[in-house]
Amino acid sequence: MQRTYEVMFIVRPDVADEDLDRLISTLESQVGTAGGVVKSVDRMGKRRLAYLVRSFQEGIYILFTIESDSGTIVRELERRLRVTEPVIKFLTVRIDEQQKRLDKIRKHRELHQRARPSAPAAEAEATGAGTEPAPVAT
Repeated sequence: MQRTYEVMFIVRPDVADEDLDRLISTLESQVGTAGGVVKSVDRMGKRRLAYLVRSFQEGIYILFTIESDSGTIVRELERRLRVTEPVIKFLTVRIDEQQKRLDKIRKHRELHQRARPSAPAAEAEATGAGTEPAPVAT
């Protein structure tokens, strides 16, 4: 069963662009050799941190979207992030369960919308609009 994870990590703001590129490509290749697939790499740029992390007020945010068959790839990636000096913080979230839940809710809403008559038609029917008034006898 394929699982999808988002791995967000924050790199020190003083890291050179070449070093950042090398770090990202190294992590991507490690995921690939372990049997996972990096679906996307999103460089979100330098942003201000909510609180001081290792005496840094800013960090460079990177978001990986990873697909794998097991959690061992993610555990290995987290281990490497933990020991990599330029990485000051990271977080991993499994998102495939959330996607399944959102898809299920979306399908349920679509079925509900089809079962109900459209709002203007139902409103017109309820108020009697669109029907001719009864003739008045004089």
